[in-house]
Amino acid sequence: MTVQLDELERRLWAAANALRGPVDPADFKTYAFPVLFWKWISDTWDWEHAKAVADYGDGVDPIVEADYHKFDLPAGTHWREVTTKTANLGAHINKALGSIEQANPDSLAGIFGDAAWGNKERLPETALVNLINAFNGMTLNPEEVSHDLLGQGYEYLLKNFADESGKKAGEFFTPRQVVRLLIRILQPQPGEAVYDPASGSGGMLVETINTVRDHGGDTRTLRLYGQEVNLTTAAIARMNLFLHDIEDFKIVRGDTLRSPGLREADGHISKFDVVVANPPFSLTNWGADTWAADPRSVTGVPPAKNGDFAWIQHMVFSMKPGTGRVGVVMPHGVLFRGGAEARIREALIKDDKLEAVIGLAGNLFYSTSIPACLLIFRADKPTERRGHVLFIDGSQRFTKGRNQNQMSDDDVLVLVDAYTTGSDPDGDGGAKVRLVPRSEIEGNGFDLNIGRYLKQTAGEELDLDAALAAYVEARAARIASEQALFERLAAAGIAELRDTDA
Repeated sequence: MTVQLDELERRLWAAANALRGPVDPADFKTYAFPVLFWKWISDTWDWEHAKAVADYGDGVDPIVEADYHKFDLPAGTHWREVTTKTANLGAHINKALGSIEQANPDSLAGIFGDAAWGNKERLPETALVNLINAFNGMTLNPEEVSHDLLGQGYEYLLKNFADESGKKAGEFFTPRQVVRLLIRILQPQPGEAVYDPASGSGGMLVETINTVRDHGGDTRTLRLYGQEVNLTTAAIARMNLFLHDIEDFKIVRGDTLRSPGLREADGHISKFDVVVANPPFSLTNWGADTWAADPRSVTGVPPAKNGDFAWIQHMVFSMKPGTGRVGVVMPHGVLFRGGAEARIREALIKDDKLEAVIGLAGNLFYSTSIPACLLIFRADKPTERRGHVLFIDGSQRFTKGRNQNQMSDDDVLVLVDAYTTGSDPDGDGGAKVRLVPRSEIEGNGFDLNIGRYLKQTAGEELDLDAALAAYVEARAARIASEQALFERLAAAGIAELRDTDA
């Protein structure tokens, strides 16, 4: 390999920065990733062509050569054929990318997203030319840049784009140490089917491959699935998996709660060995109106203004009997909120599928500064954990950052060890742990607030976190309710009296 990781990262970030100024940083990913993927396809096609010529000579039969190529690259769509155009470059790129998708319908349909390449108001030609010129300085074939290296470079861009995008990054990026923690807890195995119903940029699925590979498993036997509602983000996930040299996957686009897209031949929702996700917190418009008749609502219907438990229900329902396990990131509110959520929480606990509640530090995520937690479910819990729930306080496992807190590799290892052993691996309170009998949880009204069960060590701090989370969520719900009231009053011709805080 002629390119080292730090050099690749520097050059990729320089290419993305070619867009800075006329393009909002939150939109960098819309243009930079498709161009990167197109350059990789073109350079790899040249490399594959050279191998065919080396084996069969300059007059190699096109039918024979086709076996050398991962993707079909129609005439007039290669990077060097298009990027030398001197006028209306965006329109030429748009046509080329569309042709590549059409030539590879089974693998690349829709993969370049819906960027308006020919819209010079949104993407000035000077910025596009600068982006192309930056990539002209790179050769992205497997001989120059390995799949592992290119995948790491892609992840580096994702992280930088997330940093630039701020809270908007929550739509497509989960901090990688949180991803690693979840996957290491769930321990995917060779031959298993892994599913992310809110797949974002595909980080959970990529980490699944990395984890199985790190443990010496055969990653070729893994089957990876995902669903993502956003077109651009779904395309980013697919590109991410291809660049990591992962081909046995299926990412469907659509609304997971309203229209789950992964189904069996008989129409039933598919079941998976591992179900893992960081879904959008407290989704307000999630499809509550049809949920009562949905088979996933077996434990009840979540509030119309908050879809957290709908995601949990979908994931638990998608868990394969016997081997299945679920890991989901949630706000602390799911642990203690009342009403319909309390009834669903009680049913899940009584069903004895909830294995662990793991509290994380605040300000780890791009989309919110409030602390989150991990809920771990198992179709078949270990004997010693049946009738119990394992509580882990990982709120002190972080490093303070300028804009966000971060977890280190050591933090991840400590929390994985705490989950695996059911005890604090350091013995110093760095990860407080307790296996709590269901009778105690029932005595607390099925409230899962971590502070109730680890009071002697972390109760005061966790109660404060929970109180803050409850306040933020209650205030948002109040504002939404008031807005709905004002809209009804306005429709009835009654003057609005707005609370200044709303």
